[in-house]
Amino acid sequence: MKTLKAIVVEDERLPRLSLLAKLEDFRHTVEVVDACDNYDSARMSILRHRPDLLFLDIQLQGRDSIGLLDELKETISLPHVIFTTAYSDRKYLMSAIKLSAVDYLLKPIDKGELAHAIAKAADRATVNAPAAPSLPEKLSFKSVNGKIFIAADDIAYIKADGNYACINTFHDQSLILENLLSLEQRLPAATFIRVDRSTIVNRTKVFRLNHKQLVCILLSEGGRELRLQLSKSAVEKLMATVG
Repeated sequence: MKTLKAIVVEDERLPRLSLLAKLEDFRHTVEVVDACDNYDSARMSILRHRPDLLFLDIQLQGRDSIGLLDELKETISLPHVIFTTAYSDRKYLMSAIKLSAVDYLLKPIDKGELAHAIAKAADRATVNAPAAPSLPEKLSFKSVNGKIFIAADDIAYIKADGNYACINTFHDQSLILENLLSLEQRLPAATFIRVDRSTIVNRTKVFRLNHKQLVCILLSEGGRELRLQLSKSAVEKLMATVG
């Protein structure tokens, strides 16, 4: 059985520690990769770790976590969700059902109910497990010395360089004998966005946007960061698109 990568989101310290302690008994099924205590840190952690399972407090310091999921689903496929709450409010229950939550646990969380919810999450993960992944398809690009081959998912951003372009991955950069318009037409529109006349960004790699410093931080699956300076309009476009 696959171990589910999980994040715990709970704004109160004692309930958070209590749940983490209980999850220790399920460590062969659930691997907790992070624990967050507020809306913003949860959002960044989920985008960074892309967990299989989310233990999510329904209220986060006065903010509705349903809104967090609505925001995230514009960018990524949502993980399986187990809601935790101190309230048996019908409105929240209906929201959980609408989002196809795995379960809805009342605090203090009963260990037996937790075990049942984790089993349901594991069953869903098994049913929805994708086939063995194939190697990412690589695109060919004409370079000064011939051709280079780069998987689209490895590209962080592309900058225009005169009539050519520079492709930046998280490991290196390559000058391509192709203009930005040509690249924009070749790259998948669901993943890449042209934010201004000279820049194309892989929106799935955007980790943080700073509208004051006009900086975009891109993050690889392995945790490597790239810092990209942008115009004000480019940052605003990314904020509207990425969420």
